[in-house]
Amino acid sequence: MRKDDLPGNQNRSYALSEVAGITGGQLTGHASAMVRFLLIDSRRLLLPAESLFFALRSKQDDGHRYIAELIQKGVRAFVVDHVPDAVASFREASFIVVDDVMEALQKLAAFHRSRHAIPVLAITGSNGKTVVKEWIFQALCDQHYMVRNPKSYNSQIGVPLSVWLMHDHHDLAVFEAGISQPGEMERLAAVLQPDIGLFTNIGPAHDEGFASRKEKIQEKLKLFAHCRTLICCSDHQDVAAEISLWQQAHPDVRLFTWGSSPENDIQLVQQDMVEGNTYVSVVYQDEKQMLCLPFQDKASVENAMHAVAFMHYIGLDDASIIKAVSNVQPVSMRLEMKEGINNSLIVNDSYNADLHSLTIALDFLQSQAHGRKKFLILSDILQSGMSPQALYAEVAALVRSKQVDRLAGIGPEIQNHASLFDVPATFYSSTGDFIDKTDFQQFRNEAILLKGARPFGFEHISNILQQKDHETILEIDLDALAHNLSLYKSILKPGVKLMGIVKAFSYGSGSVEVGRMLQYYNADYLAVAYADEGKELRKGGVQIPLVVMNPEVRTFDTLFDYDLEPEIYGFPLLHRFLKATRAYAEDGQQDTPKQFSVHLKLDTGMHRLGFQMAQLDELLGILRENPHIHVASVFSHLAASEDPAHDAFTRNQIRCYEEATEKIREALGYDFIRHICNSAAVSRFPEAHYDMVRVGIGLYGVSGDKELAPLLKNVSTFRSVVSQVKQVAAGDTVGYGRAGVADKEMTLAIVPVGYADGLNRQLGRGRGQLIIGGQRVPIVGNISMDMCAIDVTGLEVSEGDAVIIFGEELPVTEVAEVLGTIPYEVFTAVSQRVKRIYYQE
Repeated sequence: MRKDDLPGNQNRSYALSEVAGITGGQLTGHASAMVRFLLIDSRRLLLPAESLFFALRSKQDDGHRYIAELIQKGVRAFVVDHVPDAVASFREASFIVVDDVMEALQKLAAFHRSRHAIPVLAITGSNGKTVVKEWIFQALCDQHYMVRNPKSYNSQIGVPLSVWLMHDHHDLAVFEAGISQPGEMERLAAVLQPDIGLFTNIGPAHDEGFASRKEKIQEKLKLFAHCRTLICCSDHQDVAAEISLWQQAHPDVRLFTWGSSPENDIQLVQQDMVEGNTYVSVVYQDEKQMLCLPFQDKASVENAMHAVAFMHYIGLDDASIIKAVSNVQPVSMRLEMKEGINNSLIVNDSYNADLHSLTIALDFLQSQAHGRKKFLILSDILQSGMSPQALYAEVAALVRSKQVDRLAGIGPEIQNHASLFDVPATFYSSTGDFIDKTDFQQFRNEAILLKGARPFGFEHISNILQQKDHETILEIDLDALAHNLSLYKSILKPGVKLMGIVKAFSYGSGSVEVGRMLQYYNADYLAVAYADEGKELRKGGVQIPLVVMNPEVRTFDTLFDYDLEPEIYGFPLLHRFLKATRAYAEDGQQDTPKQFSVHLKLDTGMHRLGFQMAQLDELLGILRENPHIHVASVFSHLAASEDPAHDAFTRNQIRCYEEATEKIREALGYDFIRHICNSAAVSRFPEAHYDMVRVGIGLYGVSGDKELAPLLKNVSTFRSVVSQVKQVAAGDTVGYGRAGVADKEMTLAIVPVGYADGLNRQLGRGRGQLIIGGQRVPIVGNISMDMCAIDVTGLEVSEGDAVIIFGEELPVTEVAEVLGTIPYEVFTAVSQRVKRIYYQE
């Protein structure tokens, strides 16, 4: 368990009278009422009785509009700039009236920060803030009780909400801060009160808000006016020059620098790129250190060096730093990935358009494109702060360096600079112009990145390109998948490998997409049920070792051709495999491996597949006679590792397994990977981690472990929409067999999801529920092949409203319990005709 995830970590409560004093507001209501949660979004209400709502104003909205709704939901404490007439007479509510609600939020957070005498690292710069913060967290979270911004909460609102997460148990805080115009950083500095500063770099982001790049640097430096130390890279000459001038006015702030010059505290001596890694040689305090960074792009190397500098500054030992940087995980990106027409892949990153995010999106496209040509559809880049000539020259260089196969540029500026691009390209004045002039049926076997600023409305292009299915979809949250993988890794002992189970279409989530993500986040092995599944993963670009758990004789050639490693569980299979390996070698195949890797399955008590203990001598004799067969691993399967009632049986399985693997090791004379833990056993039997664990259902957010389950994130959301709303008179019947009877006048919503999609027919007749508008509603009558009816009487429901079949609000475990089955069955029942949509933040 990560130290920041300790159960029961909660903020201290504040009395409203305290809050009024801190913010300088006028309190009307219950002075002794206590609040613990800060709320700025009425849709994200947790515990209303302990929440304090800040009625913030923006150009788009006014929080005062939602006070009446929140009172109905149980919220009783509000910070406002006036009390709306509609709620003024509500005696149960308390109001703190201030001049500026945003300023009040920041004052309260600043006071809360002042109560915690722990080191606070504040990070700012144009790019890399979130990555550096997350990598420092990854490196130190096992040694410190850390608090940090959620995701990229680095704004005038996000920073105070992040600081509010500080608690007495924390001993280190790492916060990022971002600004878009002058005057903002002083406010964030007052909230954060940092002890240590870190300046990443300067770039074009938000240039439009400042008179010059120099002014932007100077504004960002205001965050560090009262720091003890400022960490920065001296190789950024424009930043280094301004910091040198700034330090003359702040002589008490010590500089801790890294860069290529020997005058730095940390000198970066050499960089070498080898097989996807970057080996960096640095010198610190006259000692040379070699770091292996698991990436090669320049931005990641710089971000890692910022993290290394901070770790050296706080005195972390060399061995810990080396280990930390070699294990950093990529920080998730915001995007949406869908299946497209004609075997195309659509990566939709229309959240914004700037050079930095374009680089990230193109890198992700590269990681997912395997076998497909890369096609970039790019709009004008707005508010870059650069001249159009310089901007599109950089874009053209980026497109060239990322080996984009073709480009469609949309917008007058990129069209005016068409001559800068030397890849096959077409240009259009607008999104409508692109749609009118494009034959979309010519898009075949391409990986297409949509990268457009919001005003260009790229959703219209996405709607055309994506595969046409009905409106029932399965959403896969790749960030949640990455989180769950990381959580399981954090439980493991150092050096223990992890095998991700992606059989059965990755529990319904999509084998290739999930397989590529698990590979991207450094899973060591993947396992599939059949060779055809492994073949699809290989064709999809998955290169890490793949184990086939149910190899069939007819697919042995597929095993050999696609470098798949079979599970061998019995003598008939072993003899057939030996015969096939000899035939394969005799056929004179090119690049025939000298050895064939296999994975031996032992039956230690489950009595399904596997060699029994009495068969080991015969098995070992055959293996000794066939040295071209290499045992890559020996494993077994625990029958009831999730159930404490069977712990004695589980421990006996583990004991039998240990005895068997020792015997096999002595007989073979070489080592192999040992693994017996499945998802449930990872947390319950740490003594049995051995060399590797297998995680399946746990990756998708399901665990029977009461401590682990709350830390996992939901990955799959099965959702649909309302097709039609209708009134049914009392006594009327609904659906096939007239199984649904309206006992009163009823409002029905028809939802286009049925048993052919994976909605089990046994959930009909009121047994099952769906979610609409946050409310659980019963299924009426029998479920049809393609649709069902739900009772929405008393709710405001319209055609097109979202419906949840299972997900965060209605966990798959509850659906399984109603059906008297297990979550595995519910996941894998979702039909492949249901479109999968993949998300990353």
